[in-house]
Parts: sequence; C-alpha cells; structure tokens
Amino acid sequence: MVKRFRRWSLPIAAAAVLLASPALAEKPPIVIGVAGSHSGDLAPYGLPTKEAVEMLAADLNARGGLLGRPVKLLILDDQCKPEIAANVATAAVSQGAQAIIGHVCSGATKAALGIYKEARIIAISPSATNPALTMGGDYPNFFRTIAPDDKQGQLAAAIVATRLGARKLAVIHDKGDYGKGFADAAKAVLEKDGKATVVLYDGITPGAMDYSAVIQKIRHAEADAVIYGGYHPEASKLVAQMKKKRVDIPFIGPDGLMGSGLLTIAGANAEGVYATGPMDVARYPLNQQTRAVYQKKYGREPGMFFDQGAAAWQALVAAIQKAGGTDYAALEKALKTNPVETSVGKIKFNAKGDAEGVGFAVYQVRGGKFVEVK
Repeated sequence: MVKRFRRWSLPIAAAAVLLASPALAEKPPIVIGVAGSHSGDLAPYGLPTKEAVEMLAADLNARGGLLGRPVKLLILDDQCKPEIAANVATAAVSQGAQAIIGHVCSGATKAALGIYKEARIIAISPSATNPALTMGGDYPNFFRTIAPDDKQGQLAAAIVATRLGARKLAVIHDKGDYGKGFADAAKAVLEKDGKATVVLYDGITPGAMDYSAVIQKIRHAEADAVIYGGYHPEASKLVAQMKKKRVDIPFIGPDGLMGSGLLTIAGANAEGVYATGPMDVARYPLNQQTRAVYQKKYGREPGMFFDQGAAAWQALVAAIQKAGGTDYAALEKALKTNPVETSVGKIKFNAKGDAEGVGFAVYQVRGGKFVEVK
C-alpha cells in the first residue's frame, strides 16, 4: 500500500505567475504541473525540464498568457521515486492541475498515471521511455516526446554485435521499469538475430556500494561486452569497479547514462563508455532559439532532456490552443491530430501516445564528454 502524506509535507510548490497586465491577473489561471526529479541523485534528469518549462511559461505569460489566461505552474518533485510520485500526483489533482509535463523516470510515471487517468488529466513526459507505458491502451492520457526503450535496446544490440563485434554479451539491469525494459529489449534483439549470445542476464540492487559479485559473473561468463539498463549512479560504480578488476570490455547503456552525472562520478573511468540517447536536434530553428534564450538566462548549456522538456511544453500549449481549453477529450484529439513544430523537430503523437519523428543515436565518452558515434 502506498503511504499517504499530509498535503503540507508533499514536495510541491506553486510557481509564481508572471502577469503581463492587471487584466490577465483577473482571469482564472490554467494550471500546469511540472513533475520530475528536482532533488536527489537523479535531479540532473528532471531539473532541465523544470527550467525549460519555467522559462517558456514566463515568456508566454509576459506575452499575454494562454487563451488570454495566465499560466500557473505546480512544481512537483518526485525524486524519481514511485511512492513519492503517487503522492505528488494526488496532490496535483487536488490543487487543480489541468495537465502535467512529466514525470521523468518510468517507474515514477507509471505510479502517477493511474491517478491522472482517473482525474482525466493529460501527462506528457520528456523522458519516461518504458515501452509498456504506451502499450495495451492502459494509459490513453499519456504522451511522450522521446522514443521508447525498445528502440534504444535495438540500437544498443546492433552496436555491440556489429560495430563492436561482440559475440558473448552480459546484459545487466537495475530491476526497475526503465532499466529492465531497456535490457529486455536488447536481449530480445540479440536472441532473435543470433549474431551474439547472451551469456549472462542479471539484476543488481540500486544504491549498493559494491558490485564485485556481478563483475565476477561477467568475468566467469567470458563476456566481451556489457549492456546495462539503468541510471548513471550505478553505471558509474560498475565501470569504475570493472576497471579496477581489469575487466576491460565495452560498456553500453541507455540515455540514463548521459548527462553530467556519469562524467562527474566516474571521471576518467567513464572514458570509452557508450550510451544511446536522443538524436541531435540542434539543426532545428526552434531548438536553436530556445537554447539561446536559456543560455542568456542561465549562462550555461542546458542539461539532459531540456530539448524534450521544451518540446513537451510546446506540444501541450499548441494542443490547448487548438482545443480552445483543457478539456480532456479535446486535448487528446488535438495532440494526436495536430502536427507541431517543437525543439525536437516537427512531431505528432500516434494513437498510442508516442511521438512520431523522434529517435535515438549512439554516443561515446571521448575526452570527458559524450560525442555522437557516426
């Protein structure tokens, strides 16, 4: 059973509404929740979306609001933990959220979606990639501006079997919805095409300090590459301990490895690590424009999933404009039928809620930064 916290204890804050005129202030706001990991180990994945939405919402309000009404943001920190996500979702509904940008992690997203579904609230995630979230029709209220994990898993499997020439693979995951989903997708591809053999399939416990046992299994299985499903904190420990134990074989994971976290924690041990991640979208004019505004405001490059977070906001705003409000059925129809220019290119959501027009590329850590592998 999920524990229910008192409302005052929930990690939620209402963002200040920037008003363009007194007339705008007199109108009822459109309330949008921004849900994700804003603190804790996985904050680097949630904060960029939060910053993107805050920046874009402030600009929208300064230009007269949305449908002539101010936008009010509810900032929802779930720390990427399902039990917290369920509680902040409940609080978001009680505080009048009419749509949600988020959540960020797949497990937290899954925990919140049923609550939003019951309340008939649309949620658009920039980064929740677990395939099951858009399969089976369980969550018709869910959309995402990133491709699902099965696409990442297929790409990772292709890289290790073709480019790297690996023939004996160790597939490791963190037992979570996101990490296991990626690992399972890669394993399925490897077993289907027969170009490589999965000699080890195992899960690890997130937060553990020592992964010597699984590294010994990798050694004994004589694996010549590792495919890992999970996030950067555990990946950082794995690659460092593999180097220490001289298990010097290629290591590839999903977009949960990308960003500054792995580079900071693993340091020099991250050199050579591969990761799948959203394909480069810098060529799109709206992406260039949005990033330029961010850089002027914050004086730095935006972090992981900034582009996808901005795209989720842009898609939602366009849908609200098309629907003439936040009615659930009208919003769902607008999202699935109305192509829109975003920071990740021109997209439209298919019947399942996946964005058409997005995909993944492969990156490798070279010289202390992720570089796309052509």
